[in-house]
Amino acid sequence: MLKRTFLAASTALAAIAAAQAAHADAHLEELTVGYFLEWPMPFLAAKADGAYDEALGIPVKWVSFETGTAMSAAMASGDVHISVSQGVPPFVVATSAGQDLEIVDVAVSYSENDNCVVRSDLEIDKDTVADLAGQKVAVPLGTAAHYGFLRQMDHFGVDVASLDVVDMDPPTGAAALNQGDVGMACGWGGGLARMKEAGNTLLTGAEKEELGILVFDVTSAPADFIAENPELMAKFVKVTADANAEWAESQSDEMLAKIAQESGMEPEAAAQSMSTFEFPTMEEQLSEKWLGGNAATFMKGVSDVFVEAGSIPSALDSYEDAVNTGPLNDASSM
Repeated sequence: MLKRTFLAASTALAAIAAAQAAHADAHLEELTVGYFLEWPMPFLAAKADGAYDEALGIPVKWVSFETGTAMSAAMASGDVHISVSQGVPPFVVATSAGQDLEIVDVAVSYSENDNCVVRSDLEIDKDTVADLAGQKVAVPLGTAAHYGFLRQMDHFGVDVASLDVVDMDPPTGAAALNQGDVGMACGWGGGLARMKEAGNTLLTGAEKEELGILVFDVTSAPADFIAENPELMAKFVKVTADANAEWAESQSDEMLAKIAQESGMEPEAAAQSMSTFEFPTMEEQLSEKWLGGNAATFMKGVSDVFVEAGSIPSALDSYEDAVNTGPLNDASSM
């Protein structure tokens, strides 16, 4: 079921990508940006203040999504121009299927805020993971949580075929776990917080990083849109970077209140989530650790894991062309 679902999704994405028309021209009258609710980040304060509209000189329409795969489909159809905080795995799935997307910045790194949770009454921990065999598992397919799930199961020697994997977004997976309908659920943000009310994680964020399971999101857009709107893209990532810098410096209650309201969370919950987030500076993003080299290498690793798992039919030889540092470089001189 897992393989069939992924193959169908990949085929659909490839067909959409092949058929899509130009996304924008020099006379863009409104920018449409995808983002996640219950995912508090500094850019949301800039959104609340209208900073993007002011910097870009056009209205910005914000559309919320539940998964990064839905973002890919919306960008392929032209309904969304830019996606903020799209997970690397859904980005890789889309580009591997032929969709011409590019990364323009590292939105957030969050090893502690993306994980899998086992229902408490099963009494399964990292020493007894083999007992998961036969359990139904809720996983948002093609996302960072899916990649982490596959890597964790590989680490523990659990055959994914021995599990009943069902495709659920984090809020739905959290509800299913709390109701006892699944034995394990994987997700992030508010969904993960609710999952933890019903169970325990198998590995900490630090333990996952030791295994090479990185978890970070990117800002992405169709390559043709970026090429046709270089100044707009540079200004967009500059507003985001300025918001990140302001948060790093102040972490004020006023800024937190805006972020919480825009993400649909209470300030306390937003602050708790953000305490595990890292927002790399533009300089850091342009370094070898991130977009200067490692990001493309990491994406190749993600794609190879998905191919080996039968989740996607094939991977690109390299993902270097899927990283566009032009907007960040331009923004750095603004």
